[in-house]
Amino acid sequence: MVNVAAYIDGFNLYYGMKSKFGRRYLWLDLVKLVQTLRPDDNVITVRYFTATVKGEPDAAANQTRYISALRAHSGPVLDVRVAWFKTRTLAPCKVCAQHFQCECPRRSRGWEEKETDVALAATMVADAAVEPIDLSLLISADSDFAPAVSAVKKVRPQHPVIMAMPPGNAKPHKRFSDVGHFSINETALRQSQLPAVVLNSRTGEEWHRPKKWT
Repeated sequence: MVNVAAYIDGFNLYYGMKSKFGRRYLWLDLVKLVQTLRPDDNVITVRYFTATVKGEPDAAANQTRYISALRAHSGPVLDVRVAWFKTRTLAPCKVCAQHFQCECPRRSRGWEEKETDVALAATMVADAAVEPIDLSLLISADSDFAPAVSAVKKVRPQHPVIMAMPPGNAKPHKRFSDVGHFSINETALRQSQLPAVVLNSRTGEEWHRPKKWT
């Protein structure tokens, strides 16, 4: 039996599911998903990389609820890594049209995700070097991970890397080489939902699926 470690690009999976199916499958049991995708393998770890949503309080509250439910339901197989967003000033300024710094008080600002992709890439390479895994499963369609996959192959030339493409992505970018791939279908998502109410048996806390996620 093959020992599998999975690496999930949280936002890439989220946007793929949301664009294809709306919020229907967002209450997703990540460990069950990987086990469904690799039914004949031994899933030893599922590493989930995301960042706390900024600027949208309701979305941030739903995300926090979801992560708490995941941790309570999944046990030690699941490893959640939460990064952060930094403020990013958008250019050009919509008030004065300058492309760089200005003093306009209403200048539009956005948020830039920090460390999520770097953390995933570094962890996947490190695991391939030191952990007893036989296969790396990357759940993402982001071409920025191509150098990380290449690094895994340099560390362990015979180590297989397979990409599970989120909904709406047919195949990996041409930057990837020597990787297998398949698409995550709706059946796998439907079969891998958390219970509507997740109970932490140790603390008695409950986490309910958000109403918008039905």
